[in-house]
Amino acid sequence: MSGRVGGLGPRARLTALAVVLLVAFLSAGGYVWRARQDLTAVQATATGAPTRDDLAVVRDVPHLVFRNTALGADYGRVAMVPLSAPAGPRAVTDASCERVYATRDEAICLSADRGLLTTYRARLLGADWSVRRDLPLVGTPSRARLSPDGSLVATTTFVFGDSYANPGQFSTRTVISRTAGEVIGDVERFPLVVDGAVVTAVDKNLWGVTFADDDRFYATAASGGKTWLVEGSLAARRVTALREDAECPSLSPDRTRIAFKKHGDLPPGRWRLAVYDLATGTETLLAETRSVDDQVEWLDDTRIIYALPRSGAGTATSDIWSTPADGRGAPELLVSDAWSPAVVR
Repeated sequence: MSGRVGGLGPRARLTALAVVLLVAFLSAGGYVWRARQDLTAVQATATGAPTRDDLAVVRDVPHLVFRNTALGADYGRVAMVPLSAPAGPRAVTDASCERVYATRDEAICLSADRGLLTTYRARLLGADWSVRRDLPLVGTPSRARLSPDGSLVATTTFVFGDSYANPGQFSTRTVISRTAGEVIGDVERFPLVVDGAVVTAVDKNLWGVTFADDDRFYATAASGGKTWLVEGSLAARRVTALREDAECPSLSPDRTRIAFKKHGDLPPGRWRLAVYDLATGTETLLAETRSVDDQVEWLDDTRIIYALPRSGAGTATSDIWSTPADGRGAPELLVSDAWSPAVVR
């Protein structure tokens, strides 16, 4: 036999393969383009949520910042409502973010530019929602937080390709920077102390920062299939485990409790919200029994808020809910068509 398959030589087979790949690439590109055009058309024709034009007025009172998920021209933009009227009309900014977190003077915006290849950016925005500077970002954005005084910013991203990870498995990068521009570093490189011993395993990951002040912070640490709530110090460059089975912490305004999600004995990919008292070590399960895969926010010292995808076929939005921090009561809808809440007092 001549060694040819189907009458084609090696060069011809490579040419044919290249043609197939090119056609597949062009077809995929056309699909993405059409999908984006269809989504744009839906957004343009949807009515959206009621809006208001007095952005400066809302900004000057205690308010809630979030990503608007109501289909329409303002889909994906950052919006605000007064805390006194969270279900009322929203003031919409010009900033478009996948995730947002804000203080009175600044905001961190994680954005995506979706095309054939999606790219991501992290930007620090001013009180007028204009861009102040770009921040370091490697990977797919997941979490973002500012310190109460606005001097520190933390971003968490998912990355692939670490040597210890199984194929398709991700790890994290959590970088803390000063909003003035200095990069403090990746907190994964800080020594992790669990039960008095430093964890030296290469699969160590840290994510989900919440700041106490301009030095102390809390976060999630993971290694060997376990997760811990950890307390860290930027000055000491060290994190110490406080308890096991805690992810995505959020510190209460009075700095006495941590709200978090825990896995417990639930099936993979599901979590239950709980609150941890830092002084007593007491854990309180919250009334919300739906799985919340996110870093929650405190509405005040008595209530937790969080976003959940809206259930039901054909829906592509989310809503912000609230539930009491003492485990009593029941969840209540706070803001419809919203995601990534941040309370600004």
